[in-house]
Amino acid sequence: MNMIERNATNTWKYTESLPNIRRAGKLIPVGDRAKTCLQEISPKPQTPPVVRKFLNTTRPGAGAIRVFHGKANDPDIASTLVHGVSSQASISGGLVINPPPKTIYQQRLHQLSEAGYSTNQKAPLGRSHDQSPGLPNCLDIGNATFGVKSPKSAAAGVIINPPKSAEQVATEAQEGHQSYIRSHNAYFVGEQVDRKYKWSHYGKDGRFGVPTPHHNDGRSVSKSLHWLCDTQKHNSAKFVSRRCDDFRERTQPQIGKVHDPIADTLKVPAGHIFGILMRPDDFGAGDLLHSTPPAEYQKGTDRRRTLVSAVRQHLKKVNFHHFNSLLQAFRHYDKKGQGVIDKEDLQDVCRQFNLDLSGPMLDDLMEYCDVDKDGLINFLEFANFLNWKDKMPISKVEQRILTSECKTSTAPDNMQRETLPVRPAASEALARPEDLEPAEVGSMLKTPKTLNRPRTIQDRFITSSSLIRAVVGGLPTTDYRMYGTPTVRTDLAAPRIKRVSDSTNYGDQTTAFDLLYPTLHSLRGVHKEHFFCPRTKEEIADIFRNVGVSISAETFEEVWKLASMRHPTGDVCVEVFRDVLKEIEAN
Repeated sequence: MNMIERNATNTWKYTESLPNIRRAGKLIPVGDRAKTCLQEISPKPQTPPVVRKFLNTTRPGAGAIRVFHGKANDPDIASTLVHGVSSQASISGGLVINPPPKTIYQQRLHQLSEAGYSTNQKAPLGRSHDQSPGLPNCLDIGNATFGVKSPKSAAAGVIINPPKSAEQVATEAQEGHQSYIRSHNAYFVGEQVDRKYKWSHYGKDGRFGVPTPHHNDGRSVSKSLHWLCDTQKHNSAKFVSRRCDDFRERTQPQIGKVHDPIADTLKVPAGHIFGILMRPDDFGAGDLLHSTPPAEYQKGTDRRRTLVSAVRQHLKKVNFHHFNSLLQAFRHYDKKGQGVIDKEDLQDVCRQFNLDLSGPMLDDLMEYCDVDKDGLINFLEFANFLNWKDKMPISKVEQRILTSECKTSTAPDNMQRETLPVRPAASEALARPEDLEPAEVGSMLKTPKTLNRPRTIQDRFITSSSLIRAVVGGLPTTDYRMYGTPTVRTDLAAPRIKRVSDSTNYGDQTTAFDLLYPTLHSLRGVHKEHFFCPRTKEEIADIFRNVGVSISAETFEEVWKLASMRHPTGDVCVEVFRDVLKEIEAN
């Protein structure tokens, strides 16, 4: 039993009460510690040479060559053995590229050694070949010429395009036409081939060719009905009863037909539909996906929305080709000068541009463009939904007119003058300064800000699939960021000159319908924009004269006057001139 006592010095002392009892456990010898067990024995015992040669055969060391134990004591001859002929050191590359300079004596010796060669005598290095020793002494080397002098003929331009009149060219072509017939068998278009028949030997009832043998006993018909292959048994046609053939057609499947064994017994029309016809739903898949209220179902309005989009695209193209600025186009639409466009103004402009819209279609177009739902189209709505506003930036003068800072359309002398229709300013500004955004960073030109049409569906709706892996309090799917680049880059303005390598679709390319059904004028390289661009009176006259339209001078002046009245600035294009000409001819 062990005891712990405290002495007078206030220290603790350990005493063993039973020293005669043997302690339990294993006695660890003094000196054997973990350090002694882990310490490497040094020096290592050496493997005898006799054993080492056998180990090199079976287990060679890392990086050592395996040597058979029978050759362990053989001398190493392979490491000192050399094959081939020892190469002698040659001249270095530096001496070849940059040789040391030679003395005059060495140069003279080199010339004497090279003088014995015939090539050095005929054409020495650094000098031209002197051929005068081989020529006669009486020949003047400086002025003598060789060969035959070519006679000077007519120039190439005269040969390709001779100065002849059209009558002379036609006469020469007619003179050589018979030669071309004999050599190239070349006839004029519509020319009868002359086969050199002697018509004097034949009458009007004469016949040509070999007579066909004819027999009245029907032997030719018999040959046509009985072919040669039909005489063979395996190639002969087999006659089958019509009743058997009909039975086989009813009971056996036929290629390309549905097997219907009761088609004859069930007497129904060909287009008969079995079952009860269900009443079609008022909503579509899109209405279910977007949780559209019943009063706002979109099913059945696809065609109307497509027609509205087509009308908008047509008005965009017409405005872009007929007007130079957005303000000029807006004033043309605003017939009453109210600063807004009502339904009557829009209908008048559509009729002027050959768009006779029905009442419901006009209401849909007004509803689409009218964002604030006041029944009128203001300048911002007109610029966003009926124009390509990015392609028609607003100048500084127009900005002052739109914001009512300048009450007249005439710019100061130090500014760029623009042709704008003069009209008294409205009581309110057409646009506010904050409604105009810079077209580019640091540019003086501005463009109207983009308007977004209000959503007709709910912003937040829950479906059964959205509950899977849903996060409580997370962002809705409508707030997720969209990635990728749109196929039609309507957000970019199309360049005036498009490069060949630019494959971007800016929204002004032809549609799939134009590719499948191209117009006749597009096959000739004439497109829609060529019909709507303004032209001068001389260009219009040349175009209609070249296409073969005969117009008198009085009629042309009358058509030109009426066509110029249809545009605010008096511009006339091919399409407007053609429409006015048709109206005059119809009357």
